[in-house]
Amino acid sequence: MASPTPDHAAVLHEIREVRRIGLVRLRGRSLPHLESAAESVAEEGSRARGATVEALLRRAVSLLDGGTLRTAAEYSLGLAQGTRDWPASSRRARAASLYGVSVERFRKDHEMMVLGQVAEYVVRLVAAREEQGAGAGAPLGDSGEWGVVTHRTVRVLAGGTQTLTVHLHPVDLLRDVDVVVSPANVHLALPAPYKSSVAASLRRAAAVRGVTGDVNDDPLHDELRKWAARHGTSGRAVLPGTVAATGSGAMIAQGVRRVYHAAIAVPRAGTNDYHVLPADVTRAVSRVFALLAEESGHSDPPLRSVCFPLLGSGRGGLPYHVSLGAVWAAVEAELARGASWDVHFVMRTREAAALVERIPAGIRPERARPTTG
Repeated sequence: MASPTPDHAAVLHEIREVRRIGLVRLRGRSLPHLESAAESVAEEGSRARGATVEALLRRAVSLLDGGTLRTAAEYSLGLAQGTRDWPASSRRARAASLYGVSVERFRKDHEMMVLGQVAEYVVRLVAAREEQGAGAGAPLGDSGEWGVVTHRTVRVLAGGTQTLTVHLHPVDLLRDVDVVVSPANVHLALPAPYKSSVAASLRRAAAVRGVTGDVNDDPLHDELRKWAARHGTSGRAVLPGTVAATGSGAMIAQGVRRVYHAAIAVPRAGTNDYHVLPADVTRAVSRVFALLAEESGHSDPPLRSVCFPLLGSGRGGLPYHVSLGAVWAAVEAELARGASWDVHFVMRTREAAALVERIPAGIRPERARPTTG
């Protein structure tokens, strides 16, 4: 019999306790409401092995809106890669930096909002399981049961068998990928570091900080300015599909060596939104591979791996399947000609990751169509 839907306040109280003690100290702690919820939503095949509070929290957090909210929840609870043993104060400080507020203000305001949302989705998961029954599919539009897994490999046929790696975590947690592709606007102007976009996350991760946490160097911003000056584009827009290469700043310690800024977003006059054409995404990805081949020959060791987000699917407004179709058109063409690059995709939702996983089954994402006019 399914457990009754838990009380939101009781769940929130226990989530705050998890934030305080951290994941590495969960064993032996009494968290009856979270434990009951974890048992309730666990799949039949996993119940015998024991449902864990950590798996429940990861699942609830994965359902939050992508961006600052989800990332702050991941850092607050130690769910972000490499943070499970961080002290509570360090996790809170990192989460506060995402919103650009002081630690004290975050503690009094933002933290309750973030953890409250996690509690809300825990309650929804249990309620959905009650409605659907223990044997029902994943609730709340969940596409694929990733559980606590953050990486998968997908084999595709494109001029031979190729392997893609799919990452399901924030882009700034990437490790040991030579090149990360970052979406950019045609003015190559980076968003503020506290924003929630891929470009902002990479700018934040690349920043060089002193012992007090203050930013001493903002390499992506500075190198893009130098790139524009060197190519005579300072003060004006570049053509959509242009790719500018920079170093990776502090991300070199994570094994990320280069950042390729793909200019695909054209600002819409009088708004904060952008216009993105799928054909420009495809053109930019093709340019990424050309630049990768050019730079690889001058690098020691050679560049071999590259990671793509779903370009244009944020403020550019492209649906996931349209963005992936535009990216995949260039990736497939590159692989079909025999290129041996190690290709990665980084996603923030299981819905998006599931689209890549469907490629081997012959279910192709929508391809970009050339535009005329």
